[in-house]
Amino acid sequence: MIQETAASEARPARLTRTFSVQLSPTPRGARLARLLATEQLRAWEVPLDPARHLVAELAANAATHGRVGGRDFRLTLDAVAEILRIEVTDTCGELLPRPQDLGPDSESGRGLVLVEALADRWGVTRGSHPRKTVWAEVRLSPEHGRTDFGDRGALSKEPREGKDPTEPHPTRPPASARPHSGE
Repeated sequence: MIQETAASEARPARLTRTFSVQLSPTPRGARLARLLATEQLRAWEVPLDPARHLVAELAANAATHGRVGGRDFRLTLDAVAEILRIEVTDTCGELLPRPQDLGPDSESGRGLVLVEALADRWGVTRGSHPRKTVWAEVRLSPEHGRTDFGDRGALSKEPREGKDPTEPHPTRPPASARPHSGE
C-alpha cells in the first residue's frame, strides 16, 4: 500500500509531505524502494541525491539483514521544511545495525559507512516488538532564499553531526509508532 499525505502546518511556508510504502524484504523489494523513492522525490521537486542512495542502502539492509519470513519492511519519506527524513522499518528488532571496521579487501559491509557519510544525521529507533526503524536525515537548502520545502534545493554544506545511531531521535518517533491512515 502506498500512502502519501501533505498537510500545511501553522506557518504557511512550512509544508509536511509523507510517502510510505510496504515492500517485500527481497532484493526486488529493495530495488523497488529506491525506484519509488526516486519518483516521489522528483514529484516533490527535491534533490535526488544523496536521498536515493540512502534509500538504496537502508532498503538493501532491511532486505538482507532485517528479513523475517512473511514480514515486509516499510519505507517512509517525511519532508518537513528543509529536512528530508528517510525511514526503513523492519521486523528484526533484535539485530541493530552498526558500522563495521573493514579491511581494504572486504567485499561487503560498507552500507552503513556510506549512510554515515551521506546523511546529516542517522540512527536507529526501536519500535514495538519486533520492529526497529533505521532512519537518515538530509538537510535541504532551498534556492533563491525561499523557505518552503517544495522548491528545488541543494544540499546543505553544513558539517555533519556525529551521533550514536542507537540513541533515540530527540524530536520525532519512528514511522512505526505514528498512526497510518488507511491500513
